Amino acid sequence: MDNQALTQLQQRLDALVQRVPDENIEFWFARDLLEPLGYARWENFLTAIQRAMTSCEATGQDVPDHFRGVTKMVTLGSGAKREIDDFMLTRYACYLIAQNGDPRKQPIAFAQSYFALQTRKQELVEDRMRLQARFEARDRLRESEKELSQNIYERGVDDEGFARIRSRGDAALFGGKSTQAMKDRYGIVKSRPLADFLPTLTIAAKNLATEMTNHNVQQADLQGETAITKEHVQNNQSVRGMLDQRGIKPEELPAEEDIRKLERRVKTEEKKIAKQAPKLPADDASTDV
Repeated sequence: MDNQALTQLQQRLDALVQRVPDENIEFWFARDLLEPLGYARWENFLTAIQRAMTSCEATGQDVPDHFRGVTKMVTLGSGAKREIDDFMLTRYACYLIAQNGDPRKQPIAFAQSYFALQTRKQELVEDRMRLQARFEARDRLRESEKELSQNIYERGVDDEGFARIRSRGDAALFGGKSTQAMKDRYGIVKSRPLADFLPTLTIAAKNLATEMTNHNVQQADLQGETAITKEHVQNNQSVRGMLDQRGIKPEELPAEEDIRKLERRVKTEEKKIAKQAPKLPADDASTDV
């Protein structure tokens, strides 16, 4: 999704906001958000809403303050009218729905940031999207490395062997610089993972190489540290070669802020979202449109 598409999506979400007269309360109707957030069927979107309601309750918030079931009168093509179920959603409710959606969908990734911010200026939304992308990349790398550890343990490699395999892979990706050499360059203490300080692009590169290793270890049923090390080094060299063709040298990219600090800051901000989000007005179970 390019910048123009993101701008158009932001404009659509801005246009869909509803406001309670004489009160500083903004809300959205769930059915209005269905298509902009990339859902084709109401039933699928309803599943995300229900998960979001569970999340809301888990945070100690009163669900009816943020999710209000309503009925709406809609006009059919024939001119007749019928009632449909819908929800009034506060900004916090919309945020939780986005959090419970598929972040691989660009509209969902955008909505997570759009509804998280008090001021939804495009540059701030895009900054937060980049932060979210780094979180997602780091999570995927954790999962692929966990899978690799399990795969190679079943094939006669212990924890120390796994560390050596991963280090040799890093050296292949970073132009001969070992994991510790990259930590020294970035000023990372020995006990912390290198990946927690890498930019999103490098995290994604490490993940791609690790996923390739997982695939080929299983497909070729590779056994022992030597064979798996060779495979992992080759995959990292291949990924590095692809980056090099585009003029990118992973070892020259600057470090990013400690992802653990970022995660703590985001969690603090999420708590503020719930506290600062205005609540829906008194219950009104019927809304005509």
